[in-house]
Amino acid sequence: MKNDIKLFEQTKIRSIYDEEKDIWYFSVVDVISILIEKDYKTSQSYWNKLAERLRKEGSQSMTNCHKLKLEAADGKKYLTTVATAETMLRIVQSVPSPKAEPIKQWLARVGYERMKETADPSLSIDRARENWQKLGHSDKWIQQRMMGQETRNKLTDYWKEHEITKDEEYAVLTNIIHQEWAGLSVKDHKQLKGLKSQNLRDHMSEAELIFTALAELSTRQVAESQNATGMKENKKAAKIGGNISKRAKEDFEERTGQKVVTDENYLPTVKKQKKLKESKSE
Repeated sequence: MKNDIKLFEQTKIRSIYDEEKDIWYFSVVDVISILIEKDYKTSQSYWNKLAERLRKEGSQSMTNCHKLKLEAADGKKYLTTVATAETMLRIVQSVPSPKAEPIKQWLARVGYERMKETADPSLSIDRARENWQKLGHSDKWIQQRMMGQETRNKLTDYWKEHEITKDEEYAVLTNIIHQEWAGLSVKDHKQLKGLKSQNLRDHMSEAELIFTALAELSTRQVAESQNATGMKENKKAAKIGGNISKRAKEDFEERTGQKVVTDENYLPTVKKQKKLKESKSE
């Protein structure tokens, strides 16, 4: 997940990007604040009442809302109600406001940009490549990252087609695979690298990417061979797939004397940050 700020008429709307699903989520209360032109506290109260009414009406909008951690004004992160552009459009329709139409157009534009990337995947690939280059990755690393993402996408497609539908289920299965091959959870791996909201895979070494991809490729092929369906069966496949990569990793480490899982990352160093500031001031 990657936190970001989107601007609507110079007003900040907190957002978060799920790289695994390639979806933007937007803070509902931030959009409500623009619609009713009130402060955060008043907007939160308004949203609470609106959410209660939508629930009673059985609105699909409430089912599609999620709770994700976003940074607040005090610099800390709190669980915040978020929604995709599509769901947000439906919520906006429930709020009488002169700002409703401009917000709808803004959200539609965000959606249109995503549609363009769907129609022409090269746009999305170019954006990702540019971001990775900014982190200091080599072309060789970027190629490996993209191959790994393709492997990941095929696995999540399989899960989706075999009764894995909730975000939490994707996270659980991913963690089982990771724990099995790496010997630590995704959260612990991020902590080892000193990461917070950053995407773990963007800070993996080439070896870490390769063994992650092997684990996910193995998981999918095991699941396909057993026609694994639902959480129980896919958990078993995830454990087997992760274990295949674990055995390969252990053999690699024994023969090379190199550890695959490391604390290395691509976070900007003080030197890099200073250089970036100097280039901006020129």
